[in-house]
Amino acid sequence: MIRSVLLSTMVLQMKQSFARPMFRFSLIANPILNTILLYEMFRHSQQDNFVSYVVLGAGLMAIWSCICFSSAGDIQRERYSGTLALIYAAPAGFPAIITGKILGNTLLSLSSLLISLATAVAVYHTPVVVIRPGYFFLAPVALVGSFMVISTVLAALLTLSRRTSLYMNCIEIPFILLCGFAFPIQVLPAWLHPISLALSPTWAVDLLRMAVNGVEDASLFFQKLLILMLLSVGYALFSGWLYRYMDRQVRMTANLEVC
Repeated sequence: MIRSVLLSTMVLQMKQSFARPMFRFSLIANPILNTILLYEMFRHSQQDNFVSYVVLGAGLMAIWSCICFSSAGDIQRERYSGTLALIYAAPAGFPAIITGKILGNTLLSLSSLLISLATAVAVYHTPVVVIRPGYFFLAPVALVGSFMVISTVLAALLTLSRRTSLYMNCIEIPFILLCGFAFPIQVLPAWLHPISLALSPTWAVDLLRMAVNGVEDASLFFQKLLILMLLSVGYALFSGWLYRYMDRQVRMTANLEVC
């Protein structure tokens, strides 16, 4: 039953998300504009591999924007539509429905990477070379998983809040900076490094860049993949605890409605 709920919710969410103008802007226009912006920033940087910091950076920024304004925004839309309480009380289970929504948004937003790549090739005639394609196909799977686990945590936290719009606008840019989407986290102040390393997308982005640039040390790649998996398990356990805590709070306060 859970499998069918995840699949049907994912397909429906992809249709609903693409029907929204803001999501289409984040999905299509955002990676194009980010690619142009990052190219102008990096054109004199002496960067060896264009793909790892311009194409990937623009695509990842667009993916996170889609997740912020859709996965996080879905909680607010359901609340103001008066359907959040109905979804919460559905026999399928609120976590399964929310996970299906997050999965649909994440998979659909992956097309931003292709749009960013196409923009770089069409506008700047940039040659794109993936040195180790085997690792490159493994890294996006890790990327999807990292985005999903952190999105489930955010969804649980935002369900209890009535300031969803404020928070989802506040988390977009800090995550882009902390996770190293557009530049290495090494340029950040040292006191921010532990926060960056505690975020699962940071490791997924690192794996993706390693796959594009060429994995010279396979053991280092799989070591980082193991760290990402352990972080993802930790996030999953934390989100499970959050949903149980949320369930107790909702039953006591009945705060899923607008008023």
